[in-house]
Order: sequence, then structure tokens, then C-alpha cells
Amino acid sequence: MELDSRKLLRTFRPSRILLPILIGLGTVTFLFVQNFDRQAFENIKWTWNSSFWIFMALMAMVVRDLAYMLRIRALTDHEIGWWRSFIVIMLWEFCSSIVPTMLGSGYFFAIFILTREKINTGRSITAITLSSFQDGVFLALVAPFVYFVIGKEKLFSSLNLSTRIVEGGGSGFLVTFWTVYFIILAYKIFVAYGLFINPRFVKWALIKIFSLPLLNRWRHDARETGDQLIIASKGLKNKSRRFWIESFGGTFISWTARYSLVNCLVLAFTNAPAENFIIFGKQVVMGIIILFTPTPGGSGFAEFMFNKYLSEFIPFGLSASLGLLWRLISYYPYIFIGVILLPKWIKQKFSKEEIAVGTGS
Repeated sequence: MELDSRKLLRTFRPSRILLPILIGLGTVTFLFVQNFDRQAFENIKWTWNSSFWIFMALMAMVVRDLAYMLRIRALTDHEIGWWRSFIVIMLWEFCSSIVPTMLGSGYFFAIFILTREKINTGRSITAITLSSFQDGVFLALVAPFVYFVIGKEKLFSSLNLSTRIVEGGGSGFLVTFWTVYFIILAYKIFVAYGLFINPRFVKWALIKIFSLPLLNRWRHDARETGDQLIIASKGLKNKSRRFWIESFGGTFISWTARYSLVNCLVLAFTNAPAENFIIFGKQVVMGIIILFTPTPGGSGFAEFMFNKYLSEFIPFGLSASLGLLWRLISYYPYIFIGVILLPKWIKQKFSKEEIAVGTGS
């Protein structure tokens, strides 16, 4: 695993950590200056209602992380305790925050983190492969549900559906939403076939596809993915009902809490209870589109989309500030916690030789 150690450690370079922070803060600053309205800030009245909903926003993230911890414990057959599961989830979220979202959001690193926590490689692969699949199941079910229940017009009501995405219009967002959704759906169906029916065929198909001239450079990765599916498929045989209830329950609770965050922030500064489900549905759309962005943790694009897509529910002039508050609660804490936990974890889990090779020292 020497090569994996080197790759993981190089990911934690200061430049990789600072990049998403600079992109996100730069975007928020630009949007804040562009939409600044002094009157909007003077009109803010902090009440007990504001304090309550800010507290609930923080609790949404606590519930999200506790549900993730419940899931990772279930997926590892409770081999790790609550504290170690906290470490794993925080480091996993940290990795996801500093690598591009379209590169798998840190799933490779999650497998490696689990193996360093003395979970055997097969079980680590099974746990992370299934968690990725379960995340996809949630999105595959909830996205069309909110779309058809709320309706296209209301779901994209803050955008002009007749304009292109390069102009900030709604048709581009609509097309991107469904394109990313069907890519996710197709991939998860493919993974499901590999996990539960015929993993060896999936491995064979991957190798054949990535043997094509334009894709040949990723053939090794395709073979490795196929091997992981075979290992994960074997690891899922004869699992108990409790295993499936806890893992899927943790998945649905964590994602629901995650997408409830903006509702809490909006309610802290406005009074729009009738719009709560629409706000939740818009977060699902945002979450799916952000999955396909090339920046670390969706930095920049997430802030821009919040400002553009949720502005109708936020007093004019406050959307950029509320977008920053959203990211301060849901994104930046994982970077800061990761920076605190990481040095000690590396010292505990890596040899001095691995650290020297990985950091180039």
C-alpha cells in the first residue's frame, strides 16, 4: 500500500486545503459586493426565533454526522466504536472537501482510512462501495419525487427556463439536473448489478470498455474497480436485517438532515413555512448538480448556485451572506476539524518512512 500512502499524504498538502477555501470565499465576496444592500442588513431583527432556527441548523449537521457514524459502524459490523467512527467520518468529509466532487468525493480515501483503522481490506471495500451505492439510491428516489410533487415551474421558479446556463438561466440548470441524475442512476444500476447479481461480468465489461484506445489509460483503475465489486459482493452475502436497516436508515436520515439545513437558515431570517418543501426540493436539485462540478467540494459553484437558485426565499441583499453562513455550517467545519485531527492520525497510522516518502521530505 506504499503508493496509496503517498497519494493520500500528498492530497493533504496545504495548497490542496487552501484552494477550496479561497475559491469559496472569493465567490462569496464577489456576490456580496455585487448584491450588497445596506438597508437589508439594517432591517434584520434578531429574535428568539432566529436563535432557535440557527441552533436547529447546527443540530441538522450533528444529526447528519451521527447518522453517518451509525452507518459506518453498521457497514463494518460494529468493529469500530463511536469515537473511531467519528474520526473516520471527519477525515472522509475532509477528503471530500478538498478533492473535486466529480472524482468520487473521497471514496478511494475512505477505503484507505478504514484499512488504517485496522478494518480488513475486503470489509473496507464492502463498506465504502455499499455506502456509495446507498447514497445513490437516496438521490435516485428523492430527486424524481420532489420534481414531480413540486413541479418543474415551482422547482425552477427563481430561474428563467428559456435562457441558457451560461447566462445563468433555468434551462441549463434543468438539463444539467436531469443529465447528472441519469448518469448517477445508470451508474448505480450498473453497480447494483455488480454487487448483487454478477460482479465478474461487470469486471469483464469494465475491462473491455476501458481497453478502447481513448480510455486505455484508465484500464488499470477499471480492473481495480471490478475487483472491488467482486470483494464487496462476497462481503454482502448473508447480512442480517439489522445490517440493512441501520445502513439504509443512516443513509436516509443523514441526507434528509443535510437537505434540511437551508430550511432552518431561511426560517431564522424569514417566516415562510408554506415553502419548506420547495426549499428542501431545491436543495436536492442543487446537491445533484454540485456532484458534477470540478472544484474541490463544489467550492465557488455551490455559493453561486445558492445565491441564484434560492434568492426568492431570502430578503434581497442577504442571499450571499446566507450562502456564506450555509457553507460555514455545512462545509468549512470539516476542513477545520480535518486539519486538527489529521496530524495526530497520520502520526498514529503511518510509519516515519511512509510520511517521509509521502511528503517528499
